[in-house]
Amino acid sequence: MLESIWLDAVRWRDDSGGKDSLLRALITGVGGFVGPYLVRWLQKTTDWSLVGLCRRDVAGEGYERLALDLLEREPVRRTIAALAPDYVFHLAAQSHVPTSHQDAGATLANNILGQVNLLDACRELPNPPRILVVGSAEEYGLARPEEMPLREAQPFRPTSPYAVSKAAQDLLGLQYFLAYQLPVVRVRPFTHFGPGQSERFVVSSFARQIAEIEAGQRPPVLAVGNLEARRDFLDVRDVVRAYALATTVGTPGEVYNIGSGRAIQIGELLAQLLALSTVQVEVTTDPERLRPSDVPLLLADSTRLQEATGWAPAIPFAQSLRDMLAWWRAEVRRQHAPALTGEQTY
Repeated sequence: MLESIWLDAVRWRDDSGGKDSLLRALITGVGGFVGPYLVRWLQKTTDWSLVGLCRRDVAGEGYERLALDLLEREPVRRTIAALAPDYVFHLAAQSHVPTSHQDAGATLANNILGQVNLLDACRELPNPPRILVVGSAEEYGLARPEEMPLREAQPFRPTSPYAVSKAAQDLLGLQYFLAYQLPVVRVRPFTHFGPGQSERFVVSSFARQIAEIEAGQRPPVLAVGNLEARRDFLDVRDVVRAYALATTVGTPGEVYNIGSGRAIQIGELLAQLLALSTVQVEVTTDPERLRPSDVPLLLADSTRLQEATGWAPAIPFAQSLRDMLAWWRAEVRRQHAPALTGEQTY
């Protein structure tokens, strides 16, 4: 069912009235954590003509990559005009909450102005593309327990500059749809993780520390922040499926939550990771890892997305944890492998 919806949505007919043609998809922030997963999902499901944008050129297979800073308005206009994409997946953003507290201005400028330049360039095209604007569950902020699970109509109570920037991106997407009829679809993904994620984020931080302890690269002490918070966790591979379906099957002007519908306490997540470990670990609180403000609970109601697209999470939480820890074990081995020097005997 899901594959048939997807394949029907991504086919188009060229001006010659002949065969099916490839859709042109542009992915901003392709060098980040989520971008490569989205590329692989699009390549897996059907044939696309893909172009990835990032501030610095990055390696990738089977698609074109361009270095472009979205804050540079004229280069963005020229690039979008030349590419004339059918779909834009706008992933580029400063996405680390603690960093936003340290430099609120840079986060707001990067996330908001970069999107304005992109949307303005897209609306100048003769045939504007469908655009996915990626928000965040952080937009909801300080929601009360009785308001859970959160629906899309939930008021915003952001508790960080990052959350404010994402709320602004979200509302800009709606404004460009209402004012200029730009076909924007908005999503609000809840906490997601997977292999390749920066250790600045909680699950990846835990997994890296465990892998380094197992390898003897650090003492058996694991530093943590707030373990009481509960979050709605998803595997990044499930999230990019939701992005693709929301963009191609979802309704322009609409907004969709992306979540599992299950809240897991950070402490429980850590306990499951430690159960997969081969060593005994002491857990200690690091004040540097505590946020100035932290929401106790975020839980999604994704009914709207499920009804519109047929999407549902497919990867078990335990499998996601195993994959994350396995990736960090391999990465630690790679990082600490001795360099080959001198003559070798084979």
